[in-house]
Amino acid sequence: MKVQDKEKENEMRRQRSFGIRLNLFFFSVFAIFSVIIVRTAMLQFVEGPELKEEAVSRVTRDIPMQPVRGTIYSADKVPIAYSTSTQTLYATPLKNYSNSDEKGLQNRPELKKVVNELLAKFQELNPGGEQPTLEEMLGRDRLDLENIKHYGYMPRKIKMDLNEAEVAYFKEHKNEFKGILTLEVVEETNREYDTDSVAVQTVGYLSKFKSVRENKNFPFYQTIYKNQTTSPDPTVQYLEDEIVGYYGLEQEYQEELRGKNGYKRIEITPQSMAKEGGTEEIVPPEKGNDVWMSINKYVQTETEKAISNQIQTLRSTHPYVSTGFAVAMEVDTGNVVAMASMPDFDANYYNTGSISADNYNQIENLYINGTIRAKAPDDQRNKAESVVYMGSTIKPLSVLIGLKEGLFSPSTYYFDRGITYLNEWDKKGIKNAGGHYLGEINPRTAIKESSNTFMIDKVGKLLLNKYGSGVINIWDEHMKEFGLGVLTKVDLPGEQAGTMDYTNTKESLLTRMAYSSFGQQGKYTTLQLAQYTAMLANRGDRLQPHIVDKITNSKGEEVYKAKREVLNTAEYSDEYWDLIQKGMDTTLEGTFDDFPYDFARKTGTSTQHIRGTDIDNGVFIAFAPRENPKLAVAVVVPEGGFGSQSAAPIARKIFDAYDYEYGLDGVPKKTQQQLNEDGTPIEGTEAEAGQNP
Repeated sequence: MKVQDKEKENEMRRQRSFGIRLNLFFFSVFAIFSVIIVRTAMLQFVEGPELKEEAVSRVTRDIPMQPVRGTIYSADKVPIAYSTSTQTLYATPLKNYSNSDEKGLQNRPELKKVVNELLAKFQELNPGGEQPTLEEMLGRDRLDLENIKHYGYMPRKIKMDLNEAEVAYFKEHKNEFKGILTLEVVEETNREYDTDSVAVQTVGYLSKFKSVRENKNFPFYQTIYKNQTTSPDPTVQYLEDEIVGYYGLEQEYQEELRGKNGYKRIEITPQSMAKEGGTEEIVPPEKGNDVWMSINKYVQTETEKAISNQIQTLRSTHPYVSTGFAVAMEVDTGNVVAMASMPDFDANYYNTGSISADNYNQIENLYINGTIRAKAPDDQRNKAESVVYMGSTIKPLSVLIGLKEGLFSPSTYYFDRGITYLNEWDKKGIKNAGGHYLGEINPRTAIKESSNTFMIDKVGKLLLNKYGSGVINIWDEHMKEFGLGVLTKVDLPGEQAGTMDYTNTKESLLTRMAYSSFGQQGKYTTLQLAQYTAMLANRGDRLQPHIVDKITNSKGEEVYKAKREVLNTAEYSDEYWDLIQKGMDTTLEGTFDDFPYDFARKTGTSTQHIRGTDIDNGVFIAFAPRENPKLAVAVVVPEGGFGSQSAAPIARKIFDAYDYEYGLDGVPKKTQQQLNEDGTPIEGTEAEAGQNP
């Protein structure tokens, strides 16, 4: 009995154990199937699109198609930088032809046979044209058989500027070399520049994207390159040999001018070669926007001509003079109507995105815009840079500072002996230009007669007495309030803020303040001088200079319009503004004798020690008319001598050109007709835009 009970108990234990194992089995199966179902759902609904795109990307590639670059126009609607159509022949290898691969070596003979046929056809269709050699065709710059510059599936540019016969033939015979090469004629653009060389350094030029994105001086392009490596959008991808803006407006407005590239989606083989007939999708590129400058071509070319002619004239008495710079800026708007850095050059040297060694040797000292930054001279005999001391053009500001700081009043009189001394130990002294003895003068006549001694004794010394060791900071604040020593914020890349020598602690405070007061301690750009002059004219508003007036899209719709932008305002009483504007009445012999407007002006002669001697840089600022001023002009002629003789004649030509185009009184002279003695118009004498007045 006991044995039977024990066997029954064991049987029950076995059954319970089997039930537990069976339950565990079913539970495990259920869990596994649950995981499979969830994972399948995730693959289908969550990761499916990504995996599908990844699968597609393994067999297709997007080939960028360059956009058409927008046009840069002058204010008078002349295209200054524009794109012209050209036809280019591309070839895409369909096999491996690399010398480093056994299969590629086997394939080479058939490719060479095809290339020789192409060369013969080039010669037949364009017998007078320059043709590539077999070695050039097989090299890295054309077919790139070793895939140094291209991926295997990418089209190669093998011939540019096709003529009509070539275009017709290769469009018809693009599939002639099946299994070896595919040919395609693509419409592209060349960048052209006005042959009159209008504001060359301001407009800018072109370079290859690969060159600028490797250049640390162009962080803008380095950022683009970094971002596009992670962007899936093919319309923002830059090609390595794509031409991009290099300096000037071409660079500043690169994104607006470029537009968006299109792309061609092609199917590729597992060996990353293009499949014949494997094009799946084509998205055409978008044309870039057009940029409209405030610079007027007529005013600009007259400015450039005036500087060039003046340099030649000055050479007889100043053999080292070789450069000149000028900026004309509207007093009310901040629009720059002329910006000339001379000599200049033909920007078409750069229209392919690169420049020949011979052409670069000609222009290596000319491509920098000397109106906004320091520029080395083009003539090695001339050692003066484009950024020079202000000289006496600072004197209106020195008087304003003295008045505001309470150092003197408008009616204060000062006896000018032609020389002053910094202290009792100073035996040399500092003289007026030419040692002129002026006698009894007031602040207004101190500006007009350009008294150095007044500025030293009544501004430099007294300001030092008032502020002691803190005087440099006070002076610096006044300078920067008038845009001297800070960026103008012009819409151009690479501008500099100038050089403030008055911060040099190697000199005494007294010396620094004395020389600062009459313009020998701060070097500033021509654009800064023009902005400063506009402030004197409009009574204190520091306007942001504009080179671009508006931007329009490919449909002609305005997408941007420049507005009057006040960067800061210098607050002075009307009495003080009246005083300095009347004081800006420097005597000019001959240059402005027949000028039909009363105008405010100040000459300057800044001294620089080079080649073991002191040389004079000509500086001139002016605005016209004196009442209701319209235009501010600044001119700098390094090593040109006195500003009245070297720079002022250039300014006169600029005022005349602006008066002709726009009218300093609001009436463009080009629209006026010549009259008979009885006052009736002479038939056919109405001036036309762009002609000389």
